[in-house]
Amino acid sequence: MDAAHPAAPAALPLAGLRVIDMATVIAAPFCATLLGEFGADVVKVEHPDGGDALRRFGTPSARGDTLTWLSEGRNKRSLTLDLRQKEGAEIFKGLVSQSDVVCENFRTGTLEKWGLGWEVLHKINPRLVMLRVTGYGQTGPYKDRPGFARVAHAVGGLAYLAGMPKGTPMTPGSTTLGDYMTGLYGCLGVMLALRHRDLTGEGQYIDAALYESVFRCTEELAPAYAMFGIVRERAGSSHNDFAVPHGHFSTRDGKWVAISCATDLLFERLARAMGRPELATAETYGEQKTRLAHRHDVNEIVRDWCGALTREEVLQRCYATDTPAGPLNNIADIFGDRQFHARRNLVAMDAPDTGEQVIVPAPVPRLSETPGSIRSLGPKLGEHSSEVLRELLGLDEAQIAALRAKNVI
Repeated sequence: MDAAHPAAPAALPLAGLRVIDMATVIAAPFCATLLGEFGADVVKVEHPDGGDALRRFGTPSARGDTLTWLSEGRNKRSLTLDLRQKEGAEIFKGLVSQSDVVCENFRTGTLEKWGLGWEVLHKINPRLVMLRVTGYGQTGPYKDRPGFARVAHAVGGLAYLAGMPKGTPMTPGSTTLGDYMTGLYGCLGVMLALRHRDLTGEGQYIDAALYESVFRCTEELAPAYAMFGIVRERAGSSHNDFAVPHGHFSTRDGKWVAISCATDLLFERLARAMGRPELATAETYGEQKTRLAHRHDVNEIVRDWCGALTREEVLQRCYATDTPAGPLNNIADIFGDRQFHARRNLVAMDAPDTGEQVIVPAPVPRLSETPGSIRSLGPKLGEHSSEVLRELLGLDEAQIAALRAKNVI
């Protein structure tokens, strides 16, 4: 684990970009987090009463918020602001006039009801880029429904595929997977819109729907159904539609490995790893079509082989023949994994006011010359309110004190 080595903000590719993160939890805020890792000045606008719900999501920290917040609120300055009060809305408009990007994920129509919709903000700042994340998007018959990642996994077609055949559909990985996916797509949309703004001078908004991010990652699901009426079902730990063996296999020591043989050559390598090269001949299972037709038999052979060896023994034999395989890591495995340490995927940061270090995932993607950095963990609620109001709007201490007295901040 490495301590963070923050690059000077001016050296980062998004230095000079100001982002207003008025969103909550993960989807839209994750976009702002990514922008902040690469140099953007991210001002987190939160309600004075409790702030972002992510502060209470996950394992409590010694400071009273959570480890989730400390990690995902990284590189942000917290400004408390009640947008429902007139003075709060006016302050927000002032911030927008001096910013490049706004990230929001309120239910459709909420900002319009507060007089802070796209048309108003675009008029204030025609160069503004605005990310709008909702469950179902700004249009369509479902636009007013509440949306969460778990529901998006279901509606987008991913959750139906997760689980054992004929069993209860399972959560595909983390319950927040769809939030992170949408944050990534949102960040791509923001960067594309900023590029367009560079060329034309005009801002625009990005309409990101949680279910669409999930649906976009479903391979050939749509064309296979449209052309052949194929409805893919749950396949458990083995994805047997295209390749065999291609799944998860338990080992003698109660652990698991993933093995992927998507081609005949890769299966030939696995057969050599198993000490049974005869399995990869034309007369046996050497061709993918034969393996697919006898998938149960092939998987049983691989399952029996893995079950007779420890995970390390299986992996070393696969590595020796260049068979694609890897361990199913839990987080303890990850902390002991040489690859994660060599790539500095784990970053140690001092958590303010706790006397503790917090280990968080490092920024990605990796840029060769201007890599992202973690300069601070998630801030305390309202930690930077006075600083931001003085710096961006020129308010003095008396004005800030008056706003506090009215619970505007």
